[in-house]
Amino acid sequence: MAKINLRPWREELRAEKQQQFVVMLLGAVIVAAGLTFLWKSDMDSRIAYQESRNAYIQTAMKQLDSQITEIENLKRKRDELLARMRVIQDLQGKRPVIVRVFDELVRTLPEGLYYQDLKKNNEIISIVGMAESNSRISALMRRFEESDWFTDPNLTNVASADAARAGYSQFNLSVKQQTPEPEVEDGQ
Repeated sequence: MAKINLRPWREELRAEKQQQFVVMLLGAVIVAAGLTFLWKSDMDSRIAYQESRNAYIQTAMKQLDSQITEIENLKRKRDELLARMRVIQDLQGKRPVIVRVFDELVRTLPEGLYYQDLKKNNEIISIVGMAESNSRISALMRRFEESDWFTDPNLTNVASADAARAGYSQFNLSVKQQTPEPEVEDGQ
């Protein structure tokens, strides 16, 4: 029988298979490296895109913050202007009131009585005056009670006047000023 040696063929086949395995292994490593590179590139591009979106959001937030502060400044200015307008309207509305108060002070003044000093603190009017008799002071207080412009007269002191004004009594009185409600006509 002929002697056939299969060993070199097997070794060649094994070497060839080993070489194919190494080539496949290298191919797998190259494919894996390529996939890793593509995945990393994709992640880097996604991160860059997200960072650009974050930067856009940050700039938009800064713009909105500046707009918010501008709006707050405008609201503050508007409130200041409204407060000024209210003060001006109050002053214009109360301008004729002082004239009416002085007119009413004269109307309520009975004969034989005169004022020496008038002071107003908020809505309280302090009056220092001279009267021929205490009944005149009482008449003044009754007239204040009947007036639409004054309320709560309070007599704090009555004393006889000095020698130069013999027969007169000096009095201190306070009365609260009120503004009457405007009369509504029936036809309106």
